Amino acid sequence: MAILTIGRQAVLQTLLIMKKFFSSKIGRLRMLALFEGLSLLLLLFIAVPFKHFYDDPTLVRSIGPVHGILFLLFILNALSVGIEQSWSFRTTTWKVLLACLIPFGTFFIDYKILAPLQRRQTPES
Repeated sequence: MAILTIGRQAVLQTLLIMKKFFSSKIGRLRMLALFEGLSLLLLLFIAVPFKHFYDDPTLVRSIGPVHGILFLLFILNALSVGIEQSWSFRTTTWKVLLACLIPFGTFFIDYKILAPLQRRQTPES
């Protein structure tokens, strides 16, 4: 029974965290940044080496389109949030857009720009 209680608590905590991300446009952009960054890392460090070293393009064929969709969603959402938040292109928007082209870039931008913006928008009660 204790294991079920711990499992339920973990699920509830996860749902609360997800609610925080999906309740604002910046939160959704942060979630997309996480998924886009993970898909880029999977593609670069697992799928592409598998394709070249083992002559097996299966992972590239499956992860590539998913990464492409996440990439486009990230770009569109970054531009949308940038316009809504009145980001200066010279100081913020270009950094966020460039981040999705660099491995680990979206994680860095989330830490340096997006998370502080979300904290300022939704103060903890």
